[in-house]
Amino acid sequence: MRPMFDFHTHTLISDGDFIPAEMARRAEVAGYRLLGLSDHSDLSTLAGQMPVALAAARAENRSPSGLAVIPGTELTHVRPAQIGEAVRLARELGARYVVVHGETLAEPVAPGTNLAAIEAGADILAHPGLISPDEARLAAEKGVRLEISAKRGHSLANGHVARLAERFGVRLIFGSDAHTVGDLPVRDFAERICLAAGVPEAGVAEMFRLAEEFGRRLAGGD
Repeated sequence: MRPMFDFHTHTLISDGDFIPAEMARRAEVAGYRLLGLSDHSDLSTLAGQMPVALAAARAENRSPSGLAVIPGTELTHVRPAQIGEAVRLARELGARYVVVHGETLAEPVAPGTNLAAIEAGADILAHPGLISPDEARLAAEKGVRLEISAKRGHSLANGHVARLAERFGVRLIFGSDAHTVGDLPVRDFAERICLAAGVPEAGVAEMFRLAEEFGRRLAGGD
């Protein structure tokens, strides 16, 4: 089974169905080698959530499974004016990487969230919906990765995101947005989702190469 890398998953720490250990085991069986835990958070929950995510990662990484679990977070519905503060707090509390829940077409995310996440230097802007050309250009300049999402509803703008990423040289990253059974795709299916979004075959290969590089760098902090 080809190795898989995913930095957008949710457990019982927020609204997923699995405790972290079960998420890790299911990911391992699906061929995952790098698994990011990025439970939903905001300024009120980060202080309670990050110690749990850090403990989960430490416990799993003691196992000789071949899977590295990386503690992160997904700032979700945080007001744009507070995103910079939340990104800084998440990093201070030990998050190895920070995802921001972008302006997906499927949810009432506050306008301005995409721009605030990019300006704050988040690592990943998840499902950014109809992100503007100026925002995509800024994401390229600041090294913020834009997500190609596997989640229903959140994936509606994948093609738009892929086109702007190619135009402005933005790094793309695949995210399952896994919450429950059946949400962790194997590598072949994840690549097909990216191809369906319009990412060229060579671009898909580069996406996963860079995802592995990103994850190995984060995991090296253990």
